[in-house]
This record gives sequence, structure tokens and C-alpha cells, in this order.
Amino acid sequence: MNSNPSPLDLKYLRLLARSFPDIATASSEIINLEAILNLPKGTEHFLADLHGEAEAFQHVLRNASGTIKRKVKEIFGETISSADQKELCSLIYYPQEKLEIIRDKYIDKEELNEWYFISINRLILVCRVVSSKYTRSKVNKALPRDFSYIIQEMLHEKNDNPNKQGYVDAIVKTIISIGCASDFIIAMCNFIQHIAIDLLHILGDVYDRGPSPHVIMDILSSFHNFDFQWGNHDILWMGASAGNVSCIANAVRVALRYGNQSAIEDGYGINLLPLATLAMNAYGKDDCKQFMPKDDYDEEFGIENRLVARMHKAISIIQFKVEADLIKRHPEWEMENRLLLDKITPDGKHVVIDGKEYELCDTHFPTVDPADPYKLTPEEEIVIAKLKSSFTGSEKLRKHMKCLFRNGDIYKVVNGNLLFHASMPLNDDGTLKDVNIQGRKYHGRALMDRVGKMIREAYYGAETPEQHAYSLDYVWYLWCGKDSPAFDKDKMATFERYFVADKSMCKEAKGNYYILRDDEAVCDMILDEFGAEGPFRHIINGHVPVRTINGENPVKGNGKLMVIDGGFSKAYQPKTGIAGYTLVYHSRGFQLVQHDPFTSKEEAILEGKDIKSTLSLVEMAEHRLLVRDTDIGVELQHQVNDLHKLLYAYRSGLIKEKAYSPFTNKR
Repeated sequence: MNSNPSPLDLKYLRLLARSFPDIATASSEIINLEAILNLPKGTEHFLADLHGEAEAFQHVLRNASGTIKRKVKEIFGETISSADQKELCSLIYYPQEKLEIIRDKYIDKEELNEWYFISINRLILVCRVVSSKYTRSKVNKALPRDFSYIIQEMLHEKNDNPNKQGYVDAIVKTIISIGCASDFIIAMCNFIQHIAIDLLHILGDVYDRGPSPHVIMDILSSFHNFDFQWGNHDILWMGASAGNVSCIANAVRVALRYGNQSAIEDGYGINLLPLATLAMNAYGKDDCKQFMPKDDYDEEFGIENRLVARMHKAISIIQFKVEADLIKRHPEWEMENRLLLDKITPDGKHVVIDGKEYELCDTHFPTVDPADPYKLTPEEEIVIAKLKSSFTGSEKLRKHMKCLFRNGDIYKVVNGNLLFHASMPLNDDGTLKDVNIQGRKYHGRALMDRVGKMIREAYYGAETPEQHAYSLDYVWYLWCGKDSPAFDKDKMATFERYFVADKSMCKEAKGNYYILRDDEAVCDMILDEFGAEGPFRHIINGHVPVRTINGENPVKGNGKLMVIDGGFSKAYQPKTGIAGYTLVYHSRGFQLVQHDPFTSKEEAILEGKDIKSTLSLVEMAEHRLLVRDTDIGVELQHQVNDLHKLLYAYRSGLIKEKAYSPFTNKR
């Protein structure tokens, strides 16, 4: 530091001196931070479009997208059999369940103790490898409190040192002899799972299609380090939780469409009985074939299925009615083409779309008054009012929504990568498209910032009641509007999908982003707009399933963009041919992990069956990436620079060191 600091700098340095009161403490912190900067960067995992598939998601977390299995193979190679490696992996993934099976298997206590001894020693080796790239401080924070000291001792004692082998063996034997082996193994396995994923990125759409989005949210709520880029399905549930009745109707409809009403009833305690009553009264004689749930039921027309189908149809009609109110209130959204109930012909057999008549495949509309087709019946009004009360009053749903707000946003730039769920509205020529919101035009980053703010306003309130009302309406537009960065298609063809016989009318034309994202120049332009920098900068998206079965490549734009929606949702696996992707960004570069379908947790425990994951290299670094190459590294380097300024201030006498008194234990 060659010049005196400014008064403002000096004021800041005096504040910094409270934490580092002398040359020794400041120097020690510089040494510590410089050491951290030279460690390998932590491993980031990117997943998208989980869509309620909690078992598969949890397994991918437990096996760290196949990383733990690969580490076990690297560590033990040919020294233990593949069967033993498989059993060790199964133990790491599901320690409690696996230990129950092991205790039943080994009746003889000596045999069980021998298994404990071997397994603990193997787990120690795995722990050492997966934690080797992190500081002792970070590792210690991740250790389970009950066994922290013991695991620390075992991690830092090398078994190849004959002087220490007896020491480690004595610790293990003591753990076994005092009856703590099972608890210790569970603690070590949980630690391995924890430390294997340094940072988890979820690129949207936890909700809908699959049976257990609430379980995924429970897992994320307790996960140690993650961020979330909201998808249109998540935004839909945010709007529903905030009381937007169009969002509520859509959320219920989608759940019934996939036969996942238990996620609403059991997961969030939302009462669907009023809807069931309406469905039986209004559609009791309707077979509702077009509304049968999309699930693998054995009996296509079972009693339960027929009730679900009638509820599905009842909420769909309610949805079209309440959406009409929003569409009419906001002509600037240009969604009049979604008003189709009033386009049904007087004979009730056709609908007029864009001036052309189309045959209806379902002509039973008992709750639609041709004279006023968008008016809710008294029974429908009761249903939507009770659903609104249930959604807004669900404590668990409120907890999960707050988790999404606390850890998420509509986009994020991290370590040179731009993350957002779906799209960036573009013009035909690839330039950023202006989107009109309340009379002002926004594009690119400004658009995303405005959208993110409006979602928060819808949930938490805005400066004025009028702004809150508009933002709450706009959340529904973000679910299905043509200029929504979370959707970006010309329409959501819900009515056509259910009622129009000509299935070509169900086509939803994608926006320009989906057409132009294979152009490297367009990707670079978007990355520049968001200030994403560095040699490993990319756009990472989900939303549109990659049809791997048809040869589609998830890597686009000459490597600048990666789409990682590979079909976590079982409903999409026939179209994708796989069961999802995980993108892994570690100190060596990017790797894409392609997953086969997950069979079951039971098979993983009993038979050691793991998700078969295919690893492909996407982009590898010329040198190993360090913490200093990351966003955290930039922050740490700023701290180092500030501490150097503080050292100068101490040595030049601008700030006085505080002497330490051994008598008061204070400075």
C-alpha cells in the first residue's frame, strides 16, 4: 500500500480492526484466506424439473449424482469385490435401513462386530477422500455434533503409519464395544452425503405431475446449501398460496390430471371434498373420458378414477371461468384467444377458434350458461372460495413458499453461469424483446428483475394495494403468458387439449429463444446482458425436456448453453428416453450425468441397485479450478486486500494495535 487511505477507507479500517485488533490476528487471517483461495473449488450440482419425483431426487442427492459410487470404485479398485462396493454404496445412501438388514443377517455377535469393524474402516477412507478438498474448519462444521471429535481424529490419522494404526483400531473397537457402532456409521454416512455436494442449484419446477413435491420441499428446507430458480409451475403455486384463484384452479387441475391429488390433500391439508361433491352433482352421469388421470391405473374406469375424472372436469370449467376475469381485466396481455367458452356454437357440438369451426370431443357443459358462459354457478363459487381459504391457510404450504423466496429468485448468476428456468423473450432477429408491464417496457436483465420483484409483491404485498393486486394477477400471466420468461409459448392450449377433436390445435408454438438458443452469438449476447464473465460461462436452463431418445443434444450454442431437463418426471420419460440429468461443475470442469429411471428405494436397499448414470465430459479446464476462480474467491480476495490495508495502517501508525492483557483475557 503506497499511499495513505482516504478518510472513508480509514473509517472502514477502524471497524475492521475490531475483528482483527493487531498485526498478528490480521496476518493470521490473511494466511488462512490465502490458503482457502488455493484449495480446489467445491462441487456444484445442477438439477431441473424434478416435478414431484421425491424418491428419485432423494436418491440422486444421496449418491451425489453417482459421485460417491465413482469415489468408492477409485478408492478400493480391485481390493474389494464389486459386490462389496455395491453394499458399501447402499450403506452410505441408506444407512439406517441397511443396518436393520445387516443386524438381521448376522445373528452371531462376533460376526456382526467384524462387519462393523470392516465397514467403519472403509467409511473412514471414503470420508477422507470426499473431504480432502475442503478446509478443516468447513469439514468440522459439517460433522455430526455427537461424533465430531472422534471423526476428526480418524480423518487426520493415516492408517499407513504403523505407529497410528493401533490408535485408529482401538477407537473403532471401542466404538463397537460400547454399542455405538450403528449410530457412528449413520453419522459417517450422513457426513459423506453432506460433503459430497458443496452447492446445489435447482433450476425450477419442483411442483406438479409427480406425487410428492411437498416431500422434495421438506428435503430442500433442511439442505445445507442450495439456491432455486423459480419455474412456471413453482410460480403457479406461489400465486395459489397468495390467493390467486386462477392459480389455485390450475394447481388443482394439474394434480388431478396426473392423479396426484394426495399431494394437495395429504401433503398440504387442502380439502377437496367440496369439489368432489360438486363433481358428483354436476357430472355424475358424465363418463368424463377426456379427463381420466394420466397414471398407470390397472382399471381404466374404476370408481376412484371416475370420481377423479369428474373432479378434473369440474375444476377445469371453473378454471376457464376465473381466468376469463383476469383476461378481460388485462387486455394488454393479449390473451383474448383463451376465451373459448363463449365460442361454443349454439348446438354445443363445435367451437370457433380464429374464425374456424372445430368439432368438440366432449359436449357436456352442465355448469355453463350460454347466455353468460363465464359466470360461476353458486356451487362453483362455494368450491373456489373454500379452495382459496385452504390454500392461503395451509401452514405447510406457507413454510415451503417462504423457503422458495428465501433461497430463490427468477434467475441467478453464479461462478460465471447464468441460471434461469425457461426462456429469455427475444425478437425474430435475436435481439432482446421489449415486454410491456404496466405501461413500461422491459427487456433482458431489467425484465427479469421486474418479474422477480412482482412475484415477491404478489406474495408479501406492495407499496400500494393497487400494485399488490396487479402483481397478484401477473403471477398467473407468468404461468402461461406468451411473453413470460418462465413460459414463452404462444398459448397454453388447455381447452383444446380437453375438448377439441383436432389434436393439431393442441400445439403450443415456442418463442424465439427456443429457436435461436443454438446460436452461440445469441448466447453470448444474453450472457453479456447479465454480466456473466469468465472462461467457463454458460446459460443453464430446464423447462423443455430434451428428447435424448430422438438424438437431441442437451448442449447447445457451441457449448454456451445447456438444457438439463431430461425427464425426472415419469410422465415425460417415454418422450426423453432417460430419467433426468445432473450437471456437475467441479474443479476439473463440467460433466453431464445422464440418469436411467430409478426403480425403487426398496431395491436400492435390499439389492444394492443404484441409478445407472452415464457420465459425459462437457468441458474440462486446462488447470484445476481453485476457490480463487469462483465468486466466493473474489469476495475472499477483497477481504485479503482489505486486511493488507489494515496491516499498513497498523505499521504506519494510522491505527493503533490493541494490546492483549493476560489478566483480563481482553485487548
